Amino acid sequence: MAEAKLYGTVLVRAKQIMDYIAQQEAAPTLKEISDGIDMTRSTVLKILTTLDVLGLVTRTTDGKSYQLGMELFRYGQRVAENFDIRDITHAALANLRDETSETINLGIIAHDEVTLVEKYESQRSVNLKSHIGGSMHLYSSSMGKAMLATFSDDEIEDYLERVGTLQHIAPNTITDPQALRDDIALIRQRGYSIDNEENEPDVYCVGFALTKANHLYGAFSITTPKYRMSIDRQETFIKFANVAKDKILETL
Repeated sequence: MAEAKLYGTVLVRAKQIMDYIAQQEAAPTLKEISDGIDMTRSTVLKILTTLDVLGLVTRTTDGKSYQLGMELFRYGQRVAENFDIRDITHAALANLRDETSETINLGIIAHDEVTLVEKYESQRSVNLKSHIGGSMHLYSSSMGKAMLATFSDDEIEDYLERVGTLQHIAPNTITDPQALRDDIALIRQRGYSIDNEENEPDVYCVGFALTKANHLYGAFSITTPKYRMSIDRQETFIKFANVAKDKILETL
């Protein structure tokens, strides 16, 4: 299929500028934007001036730096009203269920817990306690730990302070805060989490966070009875899950 022909080069450049601003931790200056996207300072200034008038970008109080404008917030609210992570992930997760022959769960964060919003049951599914609308601890579930791994260290500490005691709810639940920090560090390194009888006896899960442009959309997991898990199966699950994850992120 031929690539779509783009009209309005200035619109493409405006998006480059807003994308760059959105990716910075601190409001960038005109020079930083120009250097960061390899665009002349005069062109960047003209586009920024127009975006400022439209409310899509605004200057900081000192007038030297730029941040995204509140007009984008209004658009974002409207998008959020029509956004359903279940629709976005349906095809990829249903296919993942078929490839692995195991149950696939989809969850989001709500009130420091994982809320299960969709479940793709395997034909070989066993009786699990999870159900759509139900919740799980972040620290004990694979989806929860995958999402915790996207938090900054300060956000992790704030979470631990809010939660308090980590309750023992299954044979291998992590109840020591430092052990949880260590597990989160490992998840960040390898890109997925493991729940080995930490949330439910005899259940093994591999979890993957869904993040794009520093925004956490949720997480999904492959859930299987522990007796069906092996190193080879886990490696296969991870391969299939990463393909599914990439397909989902392409649509976000």
